[in-house]
Amino acid sequence: MTTPDPIDDIPIGGEGIRLGQFLKFAGLLDSGGDVKEAIIDGFVTVNGEVDRRRGRQLQLGDVVTFDGRSVRVCP
Repeated sequence: MTTPDPIDDIPIGGEGIRLGQFLKFAGLLDSGGDVKEAIIDGFVTVNGEVDRRRGRQLQLGDVVTFDGRSVRVCP
C-alpha cells in the first residue's frame, strides 16, 4: 500500500485565483509559458481530474497537482 503524497497548503489571501496564476504563485512552475504548456498537455490536475483551462477559477479547498506535488488553495 502506498502513502499518498503530502498536500501543501498555499494561502492566497482571498476567495479565489485562476489556475495559471496559482501554479506560478505556489511555485509549481516558473513562467507563464511553462504553465500554458503543462495545462494544455494535460499534466495538471484539479481535485484529481485533468483540467486544460488556464483561466479556471479555483476555489478555497481545491487541490492542484503537477509533477507529483499537490497543493491546496487556502484563505
